[in-house]
Amino acid sequence: MAVALMVAAVTAAAITSRTLWLGSRRRLDERGGGGGASAVLAALPEFLTASVLAAVVGVQLGWLPALGWYGPQWTVLPALALGLPAGALLGRMLDDMLPGAFAEPWALASAARGVPARSIARQALRRCVPGLLPNIGLFVVGLTGGAVAVEQIFDIPGLGRTTLQAAIAQDLPVLQAGTLALVLLAAAAGALARLAARLLIGPALRDGALQSLHRPTPPAPRATPLLYGAVLLGGIATGLTRDPLALDTGAKLQSPSWTHPFGTDALGRDVLARIGHGAFGTLTLAVAISAAALLTGVALGLLPRLSGPLVDTVNAVPPVLAGLLTAGVAGSGAATPALAVAVVAWAPLAAHTTALLEQERATTHVAATKGLGADRWYLLRHELLPAVLPPVTRHALLRLPAVALALTALGFLGIGTQPPDPEWGLLLAENQPYVERAPWAVLAPAAALALLGVLAVKSAGGVRLPHRLAAVTVRQQKHATAGATTVGKPG
Repeated sequence: MAVALMVAAVTAAAITSRTLWLGSRRRLDERGGGGGASAVLAALPEFLTASVLAAVVGVQLGWLPALGWYGPQWTVLPALALGLPAGALLGRMLDDMLPGAFAEPWALASAARGVPARSIARQALRRCVPGLLPNIGLFVVGLTGGAVAVEQIFDIPGLGRTTLQAAIAQDLPVLQAGTLALVLLAAAAGALARLAARLLIGPALRDGALQSLHRPTPPAPRATPLLYGAVLLGGIATGLTRDPLALDTGAKLQSPSWTHPFGTDALGRDVLARIGHGAFGTLTLAVAISAAALLTGVALGLLPRLSGPLVDTVNAVPPVLAGLLTAGVAGSGAATPALAVAVVAWAPLAAHTTALLEQERATTHVAATKGLGADRWYLLRHELLPAVLPPVTRHALLRLPAVALALTALGFLGIGTQPPDPEWGLLLAENQPYVERAPWAVLAPAAALALLGVLAVKSAGGVRLPHRLAAVTVRQQKHATAGATTVGKPG
């Protein structure tokens, strides 16, 4: 766990380094969009990263051991598989908050007095990290209870894997002990995260002396989401014209060609066709669950006394274990994975909402608005929600590919979606054993999920039409306005 935390910290530092450097030198206007590489890292499934690292670095190159748990060398590959996606997610969230910190009066005054840029960057980090500490605590618990796939691939004895095996074998004493240990770990991590946040912010939280971490200017809408969306939709549309169930035993694991642009799988089925036909179920269900998790997370995050213990408890249960427990109660069916993932997907968003809300309530503008006689409902609608919703919504978009993968992981375990359904995560699971011989069969659905993650991140700042099309639209609007004015004039 410690090595994975170090990998996550280094990854988050690499993602935020440019913003820290530019912000500490008052040059944030040069920052640009960015975020594509971090979105890809955050969208990559842990078991796919683990499989590639084990096959390439461990087996083919022989640089590091790929199986077992016997010493420090055996920790590197599992730590990379766990730490890279989590670090990318945390880095993206931190990078989203830093511009607001650099726009606060203390940063402007520090730059004017000639304070070294390194000190300004360090204080900006201290200002933003408390809002992420609850999610860092959730990540620590997730390393213990949610890394089942990585533990299976690298043959690591872990608490999450032991609890999952006890659930499958219906070994109730071991299951109860493992679940209790996860809940206690989640409670301890949550309490430490809240204590650390209060220590970092200091008396400003108590005295209501904070500034809002609103971005100084909202992110400019961009045309790049249209490009990513066109590429994704083009691939899906092309795949829909092909048969996803057609078997060709003479064309097993063929490399990409004009006949099969994404190659074939172990049964000779066209990978492009399976990606196209599996898109509707994967994307629709993932988007619906993400939207429900966002609404639930924000609603419960506004009630920290109620949601705090719930978040600690729910986060202690990995989606895979939640799926098995849900199947035991409601039975195995098509709705079981969606229900299981929806039960746990809201917890990180609720923790993020509560952390941001606590800081926003301690800002000077909220205190001034209270002094003018505003009631709590006015504060909620006009001051608190406008500050909390944008970053939490971007957080939910970052977790969209992870929701899709959680659904398919349950299908791989025999809960819900079953072969030959062409769901994207199921394609990853089916083709994972052939990653050395036919990497395209795994890379194609992984690229679709990564493209989905980049599209979600890029769309969070808004979508702008291309320059020419936007100009035509503006001219049409001006003509329409002029026409309406002319019609309205008396003859």
